[in-house]
Amino acid sequence: MAIGFLLGSLSGSAAVAGAWTLSWGHFVAALIGTWAVASGTAAMNMVFERDYDALMRRTASRPIPSGRITASQGAFFALSMLAAGYAILFLGVNPTTGWVSVATSVIYLFAYTPMKRVTYANVFLGAIPGALPAIGGWAAASGTVLDYGAWMLFWIMFFWQVPHVMAIAWIYQKDYTHAGFQMLPKSDEKGLKASFWVVFSLLALFPNIVKLWVLDLGSWVFLTGGILLALGYLLSGLNFAWKRDEASARALMIFSFIYLPGTWLVLGMDRFILYLQAILS
Repeated sequence: MAIGFLLGSLSGSAAVAGAWTLSWGHFVAALIGTWAVASGTAAMNMVFERDYDALMRRTASRPIPSGRITASQGAFFALSMLAAGYAILFLGVNPTTGWVSVATSVIYLFAYTPMKRVTYANVFLGAIPGALPAIGGWAAASGTVLDYGAWMLFWIMFFWQVPHVMAIAWIYQKDYTHAGFQMLPKSDEKGLKASFWVVFSLLALFPNIVKLWVLDLGSWVFLTGGILLALGYLLSGLNFAWKRDEASARALMIFSFIYLPGTWLVLGMDRFILYLQAILS
């Protein structure tokens, strides 16, 4: 969300002109509102999946299956967080950001969550609400979701998530299978289909990084750093595609935790440096 807000406030042309239109009040409201909606959505997901969570070692200790709270208490907390988040975004930021947050929750809870027990295509559907916060951040700053740059951020987050989720699914595939979740392709014991989607998604990162540079939303600093990070992520994915074992999946998962914050950090520093150059010249 934060990087979407930054770029929505400070485009390449605005930075060159030294005109930073960042509103800290809107930024804080958008950050708190997005956090509340994300927390409420995650909590409601735990309410919906409480019986399945109890079947998996990695989720059995969550508050509801472990018995620390009841499903009703979890639902009350989730709805309270969602209501607070929507109110902050609709009233404290702008309606466009509010509707993006509603779309995020609806797709996650009523499309992605049930599809997890039907087909591994849920991974791609789930990447949509996972990437929408970038659109929400841009909308919070600019009031629109139609700017091309916002969707480049969306696609970077989208394609980042597919290898991230498939690596986790590979590591915990016995857990997921026991609970009835379809997180990996069926009839893919050797992992060839999963490897294809991992490598395909990682390759798809590169044109979106270049497009941000072409749109003047990142200088050569971001282009260089972004490509190097994407290359590292790709090498981790190719290692997984070659070995297809738990160790390579874990290495891919670890690099996925590095890649996204690293990319946003490089992009944010790039924009801030450009802004400083503009106001000091």
